[in-house]
Amino acid sequence: MNKRRLEVFIGKATLLVLSISIVGYITLLPRFEIVRAREIKSNTVARGNAWSAASFPVENFQAYTSAFGYRRSATGGDNWEFHNGLDIATPQGSYIRNWWGGTVIKVSDRGACGTHIVIKSGQWEHTYCHMEGNVETSNSRRFMIDRAGGIQIWEGQTIPTGARIGRVGMTGRTTGPHLHWVMKYANNYVDPAMVLREMFSQQQIARGNSQLNTHQSQVIIQEPKN
Repeated sequence: MNKRRLEVFIGKATLLVLSISIVGYITLLPRFEIVRAREIKSNTVARGNAWSAASFPVENFQAYTSAFGYRRSATGGDNWEFHNGLDIATPQGSYIRNWWGGTVIKVSDRGACGTHIVIKSGQWEHTYCHMEGNVETSNSRRFMIDRAGGIQIWEGQTIPTGARIGRVGMTGRTTGPHLHWVMKYANNYVDPAMVLREMFSQQQIARGNSQLNTHQSQVIIQEPKN
């Protein structure tokens, strides 16, 4: 009799464990599907654009020095901060090129971004920070001026793909000359590295896997030496 009760107990316990496992799997499944859906959406956003003609944003490229996402404070300390763009190192004074044709919706020389401009291209917004020059006003219109570099960019101006829009400087909060490049799609931050990888992939196909800088196209983050 005791043996029979023990067998029944073991059988019920086994069923209970199996039930808990099934419920746990069902609970986790929607989360996995949500993550997968977000990945698919991100890929669709990137691949839905014909970027084979897009421009790399700097001349005289040296390295990618700080990735998109959370990082320790760049100016020292143990504080963590959200880095909303990609840092691209290049010698001070190097020209910056417009990634994709659009309209200048903002010019400013205030805040951590220093002298910067924001360009809107459909659902995309791309921001270029730490530029040479400053912002001035004429007839109630604002413009960014870099006299030494021969650059003058007005708010409301239409800028074609690949046009020179400024030079890399040391304005704002920066520890060295670089372009801080910010990307938004539908007002949500997007990792610029993802955009560059897709852009280079399309360009490789369009150009027959030639004429691309391998170091530049790999988008590998290199920590600054200092």
